Amino acid sequence: MDLFSLTWSALRSAVAALPDDAFAEPSGCRGWLVRDLVSHLVIDSQDVLITLATPAETAPTHDLLSYWTPSLDMLDGQDPHDALIVRLARAYEDPGLLRHHLEDLGAASGRAALLAHPDLPVSTQGKTLTVRDYLGAHVLEWTLHHLDLVAHLPTADGPAAERPAAESRLASHAPAAGPPADGLAAARDMVERRLRLRLPETWTDPDALRVATGRRPATEAEQVELDALGERGQMLPLAFG
Repeated sequence: MDLFSLTWSALRSAVAALPDDAFAEPSGCRGWLVRDLVSHLVIDSQDVLITLATPAETAPTHDLLSYWTPSLDMLDGQDPHDALIVRLARAYEDPGLLRHHLEDLGAASGRAALLAHPDLPVSTQGKTLTVRDYLGAHVLEWTLHHLDLVAHLPTADGPAAERPAAESRLASHAPAAGPPADGLAAARDMVERRLRLRLPETWTDPDALRVATGRRPATEAEQVELDALGERGQMLPLAFG
């Protein structure tokens, strides 16, 4: 539960620090700009508040791992829900309004998480989980979306090869902050446990998460290492939804 607060606070702080120009840059989510991703986080904040206020009358049916369903179907931003997010994001017009809305709802959902009893069963999406497992599952959600947020932005580690345009436009601004190391390690562990395989130890946590979840294609060398893991490695990438 501490990791929920750590990763959620870090993601909200990263959004709050973005210059307005960054909201028009691509995100790591296919078909979404940064502003679309932030709009999605607003909806996520609402979902956390709703779920924490929806006690379940049945025993838990899922935990923090089974909450996630790996799938070969990669999201592309085209399904009706994703398209709605894009329209909502465009309606804000001023990035400051979007930042403010996220911080209002994000702070409220963060406080609600701290107040909720860890063992309380709650319901969401037809599933019942304890608060502890529900918030634990969101460590992966927040970490992946933090990686998505900065995917095409200059960061403290230097711009990636796919980010030259953003680097030139945003060079005068402070680099975007990436996810906290503890959140990255926990998110990688969740992905590996859910997939029932360990990715190569030489891979950094961001690379492992991005490749395993299809946020970037594996390099030729990385694909050789995935193939060496057998059938499970060869199935990657998989979307986590």
